[in-house]
Amino acid sequence: MDVQELLRAYDQQLRTHAETASAVATTHLGSLHLATFAGGRGFVTYPHPEGAAAVEMPHLVSQVLDHYRRDPTITQVEWKTRCHDQVPGLHEALRQNGFQPDEPESIMVGEARLLDVKLPLPPGVTLRRVGGEADVRAMVAMRDMAFGRTIDHMAESLLKRLALADGMQLWVAEVDGQIVSAGRIEPVASTDFAGIWGGSTLEGWRHQGIYRALTAVRARAARAMGKTLIYSDSTEYSRPILERSGLSKVSTTTPWLWRATDRSVVKNSN
Repeated sequence: MDVQELLRAYDQQLRTHAETASAVATTHLGSLHLATFAGGRGFVTYPHPEGAAAVEMPHLVSQVLDHYRRDPTITQVEWKTRCHDQVPGLHEALRQNGFQPDEPESIMVGEARLLDVKLPLPPGVTLRRVGGEADVRAMVAMRDMAFGRTIDHMAESLLKRLALADGMQLWVAEVDGQIVSAGRIEPVASTDFAGIWGGSTLEGWRHQGIYRALTAVRARAARAMGKTLIYSDSTEYSRPILERSGLSKVSTTTPWLWRATDRSVVKNSN
């Protein structure tokens, strides 16, 4: 599959419903899908916009915020943009309404069979799938150390997901019982895709092929679930590794974030 075929598969299968399946509520405004997730998170997505939908979108930004401001539990709203959508005026409208861009990420897509290869590991390194609470908490602690920041309730969230038995798998690389790298694979229901997420490796164990081997074993797991395509939103740390593994950069995505840091001010502005 060439890059355009991969991008079409991404647009047709992974946008809107696939992104909001676990939302607690979803409503629509024009072509926009406005989802609310547990923990006070709003999320805005939409099909690849063309014609009138692209022209209308910048004018809907203030109405989107009105929708989320009516919910006092919402603390953050993410508007997910893709560079290949080409919606003139959208970024300006988002900024004027208080959204700020986060770091852009590469949308990586490829065939699972290309990633499913046998790769050597450094001496003493082993891979295994984990699911018990102690392993999950150790995996999250390693991730926090690798990135130098903590995501609150990450372990609890992953344990709840595992309890759903929805196909998500957690994989780790270990040395003498210590987790040094990890990542997860998430099949997307009713699509050809599985997503590769959460990749992290301790600094002293990087550039030794461990993360690439974790990518390969997760692709193998995805194929066992019947998935033929793999995708990931990747930082510049993981993009080169995924490219070497067989994924292609098909576009760029940028999360624009609005935060209700002072709810009283937000209310007074309506």
